[in-house]
Parts: sequence; structure tokens; C-alpha cells
Amino acid sequence: MSKFLSDVAQKEFDSKVKLAFQGGYKLEGTSEYRGNVTGNSYDFRIMGKGMGHKRGAASSDVVPMDVTHGKPTAVMSDWEFPEYTDIFNDAEVNFDEVSKLAATIAKAAGRRKDQLHLDALASGTFNATLTAGEGLLVGTDVGGVGTGLNVDKLRAIKKMFVQREVSDETIYVAIDAEGLDDLLGNTEITSADYNSVKALVQGEVNQFLGMTFITFGIREEGGLARNGAIQDGYAWTMSSVGVACGILDKVSTDWIPTKSSWLSNANLKMGSTIIDNEGVCKFQYTV
Repeated sequence: MSKFLSDVAQKEFDSKVKLAFQGGYKLEGTSEYRGNVTGNSYDFRIMGKGMGHKRGAASSDVVPMDVTHGKPTAVMSDWEFPEYTDIFNDAEVNFDEVSKLAATIAKAAGRRKDQLHLDALASGTFNATLTAGEGLLVGTDVGGVGTGLNVDKLRAIKKMFVQREVSDETIYVAIDAEGLDDLLGNTEITSADYNSVKALVQGEVNQFLGMTFITFGIREEGGLARNGAIQDGYAWTMSSVGVACGILDKVSTDWIPTKSSWLSNANLKMGSTIIDNEGVCKFQYTV
């Protein structure tokens, strides 16, 4: 095998990895995104609520609302996804194998990006009652002691966003396969009398109560946490979570003489944080 990789092979590999990147990140577009960040962290900005004052006497001094400003910080971490391979040949490149390798690398990077997002959600502060500066915790006993994911829990989630007047944004809900199975077994979810989404036909739940569902399987990166039989899930709005990225879709293919192989790699520098904890809800269900 020649150690010289043709330009067409390199470009083909780069383009396929970048294309697969776009489809391998389930949570893409569900948070505020900042790209091309320099340094190792990024400070998002959050402005607190303001409340007006009744006008005082004529010509009296105005009273400022004293709106607070916060700077939630996303600390970026460095990740790489290398793999040795001998599928590249200057004379005849096997583009089918190139596609498979590109997809493998891209999916691994996509899962890591998802995990950074999920880890940020898990770092929030949650309370079973509405508390300023905290997210709501909807426990597993809502809708019945030790119950699975049910409509009562979803209604409690929806209620929180309405109470905090953020329901005008899309509400994203992350669940696992057990949660999806619970919902598919619920008549109010699957019946056309309640829901326009034909869940039984599609075998999935995309939307319900104006919320968009994203389902995760078992992932080596961690996925959604489970403690014994208690499964965690999260609901949030785009403005409540921030993702900062310094390096994205940087792909390289290098000849390593000592391995007599090509080293294909992708690099990622990314971090995530909760911007507004009041716009995030943690819910739990028994599996």
C-alpha cells in the first residue's frame, strides 16, 4: 500500500465525517450555541427579571429595578476519536469502507456531544416545589407510587413551564427506551382521540402536550442516569442551556510509519452549562 493518500480520498473522508456529524448529534439545535470560542471556557449571559415601580411624587427620583446579571460558564473539554486503518490506498480507494469509518468516528463524536449536554442538565439544582433559581423536580410517585413515565408526570412538567411563562419556547424532553415504552402503553398518548401523532403506527412519541421528545438508548458514554430502578429524565428550553465549542468537525488523516497504517481522527473541544435553572425540569420514573 502506498503511504501517499490522494487528495480525493482525503476530501472524501473529510466530507463524509462532517456530513455524518450533522446527523449523529441528537441534541443539536436544542440549546443556545456559541462556536469558534477561544480559550477553555465561555461565559453565557443571563439577565434577571425586572418589576416596575409605581410612579412617585412629581419630579421624584426614579427607583431602578436592580435587575441582576449572571454569567453561567461552560468549561470546555478536549476529545479525540482516532482509529488506525489500512483501507486507504492511493491507487484504489475503497470509498464504501471510508464511509463506514467516517460514520463510526462521527457517531462517537455525536454521542459525546450529547453526553456533555446531558451532564450539564444533571448538574442543575432541583426542588419538588417551585423555588426561585431552581428547577422543578417531578418525582417518580407523581401519578402513583413508584410509577413509570405517565401523563400525570408530563402534565406536571408542562405546568411548570406555564407557571414560569417559558412555555412559548419549544420544550425538549429527554427520555430513555423504558420511558418511551411507558408512553406507548398509555392510551392518551397513542389514541387519535387524544393525540394527533399516530404513536402506534410510527412506534415513537415525537410530540405531546406541545413538548418534543428525544429518546436515548443505552450508551457507554453514560446517557441518562439511572439509580437502581429510578430513571432520570430532563425537560428544558433552548434558552435555558448553553453549548460552547472551540473545535468542531476538525478531521485529519495521517500516515504513521511505525504502524504502516493511516491514523484517522476527529477533534472536539466543547462544553455545556445550564444558563437558567428555572427553565429546566428533572423528572423521575420507575423502570
